[in-house]
Amino acid sequence: MSLECIDLSTFSPGGLRLVGAARLLEATPPTLLHQLRRLRRAPRLPGDGDRGERAMAGAGAPDFFYREAQRLGYVARSAFKLLQMQNKYKLITAGSSVLDLGCAPGAWLQVACQNLGPLKNGGSVVGIDLKKVKVPTMHCDARVQTVCADVRNFPKHQIKALSPKQRGFSVVLSDMCPSVSGITTTDAALSTELGMRALEVAVGSSALGHMNSNIQMDGQSKPSACAPDDKGVLRPGGHLVIKLLESEDAQEFRRICSPLFRKTSWLRPKATRSSSREIYFICQSLLS
Repeated sequence: MSLECIDLSTFSPGGLRLVGAARLLEATPPTLLHQLRRLRRAPRLPGDGDRGERAMAGAGAPDFFYREAQRLGYVARSAFKLLQMQNKYKLITAGSSVLDLGCAPGAWLQVACQNLGPLKNGGSVVGIDLKKVKVPTMHCDARVQTVCADVRNFPKHQIKALSPKQRGFSVVLSDMCPSVSGITTTDAALSTELGMRALEVAVGSSALGHMNSNIQMDGQSKPSACAPDDKGVLRPGGHLVIKLLESEDAQEFRRICSPLFRKTSWLRPKATRSSSREIYFICQSLLS
């Protein structure tokens, strides 16, 4: 099967071209997860495929996570960040439908597909990125597809149409990161903007109509319940993960999301570079 990316120009809800590899490999050994829990935060390293954060954190020698990613066939060390989240929160279960926003270079696609279980369990993984992302040949199968599009202006109803039976997703992951400038406040603001877009895609504009926040999306006004594309793509009971850079605005996310989810948490994965300011906001069980 050839591996390709779905270009937005060819998009139609009924005619998507699946992108996948030929086989599903075994999940990460439990011994590796045991090692992962014991390790301290890793030093910086170059060229591992992580986006945005590399520029913010600088470069250094390859570490445990880099070597293990190569040994186990992951395209980037960022796989271990999602592995830790999965081990702690059990976000993805057999047959889940997963949306990965900012999916390049594909490590989270690999981890998500692994946790769907055997092909007979069904499920799907959809990745969206500005870049054309080739689905990795290892740890992925025909349930994985990618779409080349800008999440910031990709209509939610079209994103939802990518889900099984167009019913929405049970998990939404956002590893989106802006092109960094090196200016702390600017980079944090851009990161928060992307995080708010991920939240709005997941829960919809109408769900955010209650918020009284200084955070705005894309520099525009706060969402209105009357917006034509106001429904989110995350199913009730579903989970949401958003990457952010530490800032005052990032702390505002918990206040915004607490009324919408059963539980919210912050996590700084062990695989995060020591000089990085990235953190992950985990939202569990969307309330109906």
